[in-house]
Amino acid sequence: MIKKISLVVMVLLYISAGINHFVNPESYYPIIPPYLPNPELINIASGVAEIVLGILLVFKSTRSLAAYGVILMLTLFIPAHVYMIQKGGCMSETMCLPVWAAWIRLFPLQFILMAWAWWHRK
Repeated sequence: MIKKISLVVMVLLYISAGINHFVNPESYYPIIPPYLPNPELINIASGVAEIVLGILLVFKSTRSLAAYGVILMLTLFIPAHVYMIQKGGCMSETMCLPVWAAWIRLFPLQFILMAWAWWHRK
């Protein structure tokens, strides 16, 4: 029962996070490191990936693939978290976190999210 509730929460988390990429794209652009080209396309791809992976987590036949996809996606998000730390947590005038919060987003949060996906791979 706990695993089923956990799965529902994870599905809702990724689908809603993916939708947010389209509703509030300007909140994602500042965390995309400047050495990566085309932040608009990266934001769209990230949003689509989160929505698709969230949907694929629903079905037993695609859950394992989706869980591995989530882990890969979270790995690909690490440069954004490192960039946020390098910027001292302040990505713009309206988006400023304490630097300790930026560190928590990278470690342990990213790895907890990866472990959560790993738990649901079967």
